[in-house]
Amino acid sequence: MRKQILLLSLALLTSRAFAAEALPPKAHPDSARWENLFMPDLSDAVFPKGIWFLEDGAMTASKDEAIWTAKDYENFALDLEFKCGPDANSGVLLYVSDTKNWIPNSVEVQILDDAGAKWQKADPTWKCAGIFGRLAPAKSVVKPAGEWNRMTVWAKGQMLYVMLNGELLTQCDMRKWTDPKKNPDGSGIPAWLSKPLAQLPTKGKIGLQGKHGGAPIYFRNVKIKQLD
Repeated sequence: MRKQILLLSLALLTSRAFAAEALPPKAHPDSARWENLFMPDLSDAVFPKGIWFLEDGAMTASKDEAIWTAKDYENFALDLEFKCGPDANSGVLLYVSDTKNWIPNSVEVQILDDAGAKWQKADPTWKCAGIFGRLAPAKSVVKPAGEWNRMTVWAKGQMLYVMLNGELLTQCDMRKWTDPKKNPDGSGIPAWLSKPLAQLPTKGKIGLQGKHGGAPIYFRNVKIKQLD
């Protein structure tokens, strides 16, 4: 029995050490056994009545209203699939400390129809898988409007990693964003993002942005796992 306990303890230590070394990630995780971020019927989600609903097994919204978790999360991996409508502009909202005034009080991982005519002159930080207004993704790999994409976000304290369709595109150390008006590379930050990332809490609610600018957005297989 003592030997079994020792082996189990060693296995746990090894597992934790592996988890600590797994960032930055090299592939999307096997999230099949992870927890659902929301109940299948959305009964545990927080959103304006009637706005979010299920359509062909996917979550979607009729208006630009976010859907929120009821509980706060820190140190987690979030895995999901999304499908854009033409010119769609949405986002995955992390570390949200105020759902009524979430824009300056959150980190937004951008979802965008990069090929949409409306966004051809958009700032690079608006591109899909970037940290909106703060950090551009390494390149654009989002699929054409109407096709499903897979995104995984790892949030470990002030370190954020975003993988889209099998490629790690964004690595963000929030501690570097200390100026409310300028990014570390000297580029400007939109005025409505008035709080530096370095000052934001690393625990909060998770949200998904709804139908923004008239373009639909769909989510499915939204899973979460706590990180050590």
